Amino acid sequence: MENLLNHSATTNSLEGNLNVTEKSKSLSTLGTTLACLTGGAAVLLTVISAPFVSPALRRICLPYVPATNAQVQNVLKALVGRKGRLVDLGSGDGRIVLAAAKAGFRSDGVELNPWLIIFSRLLAFKNGLGQSTAFYREDLFKFQLKPYENIVIFGVKEMMQELEIKLDKEASDGTHVIACRFPLPNRTCSKVIGSGIDTVWVYKYR
Repeated sequence: MENLLNHSATTNSLEGNLNVTEKSKSLSTLGTTLACLTGGAAVLLTVISAPFVSPALRRICLPYVPATNAQVQNVLKALVGRKGRLVDLGSGDGRIVLAAAKAGFRSDGVELNPWLIIFSRLLAFKNGLGQSTAFYREDLFKFQLKPYENIVIFGVKEMMQELEIKLDKEASDGTHVIACRFPLPNRTCSKVIGSGIDTVWVYKYR
């Protein structure tokens, strides 16, 4: 009888140990799964947010601020009677490039944020403007401006001095520069369109 009781106790003890082991394995598996999911989400968030955050880490910060409808219309007014190729420096979501393409210009956009480049290309394709537009992921200060007769820039005050130096070196004869939100610091504009944050300054080169 005593042997039977001891055997039963031993069996119960073994079963208890097995249950504890199984529970530990389940908790370990759950912990690993949660860690993988959390890590994956963190990596995905970093990949998505990095192009938006990284501009703030550069010497000159050019944040993404969509152009208003009034700004787009003012740019189009500045382009009346103009021909040739157009480039938008810091093209964001591509709305200026697409509006200019609809007006008959061969239009390009320069933007560092890869997600905005992808969005702009998809929007151009959706609107049937894929053949008359192009979007380049590049630093605007390294982008060659020689081929363009029309240059649009939505800049920040801190960058306009350096941009003006680049334009003086690279802008071709007859080029029109359309500065939005902030004027060029040392040049006299030929025309001002709009007011407030929607103001557009037009400069004729040579």
